[in-house]
Amino acid sequence: MLGAALALTACTQQDQPPDTRLGDEPSGAETRGAASPTRDEGPITLAFAGDAHFEFHLTRLFRNPGAGLGPIDDVLSDADVTVVNLETAITTRGEQEPKELEVPENRYYFRTSPAALDVLAAAGVDAVTMANNHGADYGVQGMRDTVRAKSESPISVIGVGRNRREAFAPYRVTVRGTEIAVVAADASPREGASTLWGATADEPGIAAAREPRPRGLLEQVRRLARSADVVVVFLHWGREYDSCATPAQQITAQALSRAGADVIVGSHAHRLLGSGWHPDGSYVNYGLGNFVWYHDLAPETGVLKLQLEDGEVVSDEWVPALIQPDGRPAPLTGSAAARAQAQWRATRTCSDVAAAPGSGRRSSPSAPACRSRWRPATATGARSASTTCATSG
Repeated sequence: MLGAALALTACTQQDQPPDTRLGDEPSGAETRGAASPTRDEGPITLAFAGDAHFEFHLTRLFRNPGAGLGPIDDVLSDADVTVVNLETAITTRGEQEPKELEVPENRYYFRTSPAALDVLAAAGVDAVTMANNHGADYGVQGMRDTVRAKSESPISVIGVGRNRREAFAPYRVTVRGTEIAVVAADASPREGASTLWGATADEPGIAAAREPRPRGLLEQVRRLARSADVVVVFLHWGREYDSCATPAQQITAQALSRAGADVIVGSHAHRLLGSGWHPDGSYVNYGLGNFVWYHDLAPETGVLKLQLEDGEVVSDEWVPALIQPDGRPAPLTGSAAARAQAQWRATRTCSDVAAAPGSGRRSSPSAPACRSRWRPATATGARSASTTCATSG
């Protein structure tokens, strides 16, 4: 583990090469936890949470991984399917992968023990995506270890693999007769020149989808929509520290919705972004924030719960939480929870989503766009943060 400063994932806006088209249905689709194929009446609950890693003091959780994450476990395990973004390489070896496309002060590296998967499994998580800008942090050796940990994991791992087909392979599960497929991809700016940042036909890496209309991912969604009742896309997307969806995110959401995605969620901005129903029919969440994190400078977090009926999202619920000094999220209750839920609902005002299905476009050209800048903790230094908001006319 890096002994100097570790910080929020870093991004720069770079021109990205087009994604290579995928072949047929990828092999290696995950199916752990499949339920009975007999259709049963009653709603299905999906749950999603944002960025998680296990740096610094969070490694204490490995002493008793069966204890999970604490009180938030009840929220995670209550859903039929729960997915989280695991933003780290799974390795204790390897060399830091060059990030020559990033400015020097934004080159950060995360890695963790496979025990992280045991902690998340005990917490009630069914699948994690590793399609993000830290999944390949520790080079070829780190990727080999990550793929090995994937094969031995107690929960499903998507978004990374021995080749492109495996990286884009979905997590599949059948809940009371409803077939659900979850696919993951990294839409954040590419950080290095290595193919690890985008798996190829014969080389390992993460599932990359960095164009606003990513052809390979769109083809995969169309393919899955022909065989699954519900298609979920979990993306690593957005602009760090901005609380409004970017134009690129909105283009991607529209393209995925029209391709057949029923649910589109993601993280990366380290802030909570708008969430609701897209004009083209999908449910879209533009930013789930941090979830299990080594600092509490951006503590607002929570779990997004979606209720499905007949394969469609009919309602949403935000279960708010705060990241504690020990790095774990703790659910809010009472008036604090009510305030946090109201603030979360307000984030959709600068996104192209609505508060209810079929209610049309909901946006505000004068919504505030907030960007926070902060300096991370180091071995010898203190943390600091500042937030500025500007209103566009």
